[in-house]
Amino acid sequence: MQSVAKKEKRLKDILASMRSVLVAYSGGADSTLLLKAAKDMLGKNVLAVTADSATLPSRELKDARAIAKKLGVKHILVRTRELSNSKFFNNDAARCYWCKKELYSKLRDVARQHNISHIVDGSNAEDKSDYRPGARAVRECGVRKPLEEAGLFKEEIRKLSKKLRLPSWNKPSSACLASRVPYGVKIKGNTLARIEKAENVLKDLGFAGARVRHHGDIARIEVGKKQIPKLFKGKAKNKIIGSLKKLGYSYITIDLEGYTRGSLNKLLRK
Repeated sequence: MQSVAKKEKRLKDILASMRSVLVAYSGGADSTLLLKAAKDMLGKNVLAVTADSATLPSRELKDARAIAKKLGVKHILVRTRELSNSKFFNNDAARCYWCKKELYSKLRDVARQHNISHIVDGSNAEDKSDYRPGARAVRECGVRKPLEEAGLFKEEIRKLSKKLRLPSWNKPSSACLASRVPYGVKIKGNTLARIEKAENVLKDLGFAGARVRHHGDIARIEVGKKQIPKLFKGKAKNKIIGSLKKLGYSYITIDLEGYTRGSLNKLLRK
């Protein structure tokens, strides 16, 4: 098995072989390490691009802006309009494909405008084990995945990020807000806004990686298993119940299995 140091060198070699790169930048741990490595190897020939989308939590957009500025990388936003695509709006099992297709088609246009030779994203070696229909859009649009190519897994990425003192090294994983809506339920902008507000309530209470899965008038809260008891302590329970009911949820539930990556994907396997 390759050491993290060898994988880091492999990552740098991959990036060094590219004349210039556009990094699909979310502000998370994966894409931040990728952006840092790209900046180190290619200097000014790096452009970070973030989607200004209804599916991206505003806190994530704020983080992306701040980190790109700290790294000294030129950073721009592109407006994506996946909600206007009925194939995304209708939310079938290929939803992620249509979202990524919209994003990477826009990024190809940006890359051409700036004469950039490669588009790269923060997919890592671990992502191959999850259901990811968006990976097809990545292939179709010719996007490279240097972290995956280097064989880097999530914990290795965090280890390298900590060594490099990147502020994202221990940042909880995030995903687009549409991933909180069960397949088959139409995705609406006001639904995504409600989910974001509900999750912000939990994050403000210290539940950094919380998810609020949207099931009509039911909010299903997912936090780490060790954090579940904290939901009932002090004023947290009343704050959560009161705030989420004001947002339109009639029932507030807690998933006793705790946070599970891609938990709604389980329904596809039944």
